[in-house]
Amino acid sequence: MSPPAEPRRARAGHLTMRKPTRARRIGAVLAGIVTAIAVLADPAAGMQASPGLASAAPAGRAPQRFEGGVSRIGPFLGERLVGRNWHPGCPVGIEDLRHVEVSYWDFKGHVRSGPLIVHEMEATDVLWVFRRLFRAEFAIHRIKLPPAYRPPRPGDYWNSTRNRTAAFNCRPATGNPDSLSHHSYGWALDINPLQNPYVSSDGSVLRRAAKPYTNRSLGETGMIEAGDVAVRSFARIGWEWGGDWVTLKDYMHFSLTGR
Repeated sequence: MSPPAEPRRARAGHLTMRKPTRARRIGAVLAGIVTAIAVLADPAAGMQASPGLASAAPAGRAPQRFEGGVSRIGPFLGERLVGRNWHPGCPVGIEDLRHVEVSYWDFKGHVRSGPLIVHEMEATDVLWVFRRLFRAEFAIHRIKLPPAYRPPRPGDYWNSTRNRTAAFNCRPATGNPDSLSHHSYGWALDINPLQNPYVSSDGSVLRRAAKPYTNRSLGETGMIEAGDVAVRSFARIGWEWGGDWVTLKDYMHFSLTGR
């Protein structure tokens, strides 16, 4: 599906203005000269600080532009996926997946780039969402391919501090080994799993490092909150957020099917 068009800005109405008097014109010129002198003395004078990460960046930083695109899975990436995230018997073939490369802001305010693998039918929409997140300077710790799945051993989840934002991974659903996760179809992705934990119905978490983030009022970098830019953007392409689930919460999780 294609994302909805961006809302169009209302056109400014025409204003009827009086012709300025000679005294006012002279006053405006003098004010401009004073402002110019102030700016020469201090280049930051008169500049309005941008919110979010950009305000913390060094003065004089060049404007950052989102860069991204959608492509088929090439030979190099295919070799990395096969045996790691994809194997014979997965519900989608390699040819049905797409490589979505996106720019993102990391937790230190640097611009980086990383790969997301999703189903071909969702690739353009996912690219659109991450362009929105970039423009809003929503912070993402790291975007990388997920590790190869293996049946978890005691302590694997509990001791993990891995914090990858990733999409496709052919594996069972968390807590339900008899059912495939919708990551296996390229229909789901997880964002900042440490700051946005999986919380069971009894309030327990899978990982010790994620436990403080069960307090969703912290407002920490990378946390997803109801109604924020991440939730709104995914809703615009028809994806649902695991933070809205009732019996348990999967705050990192967005999916096409709501599962």
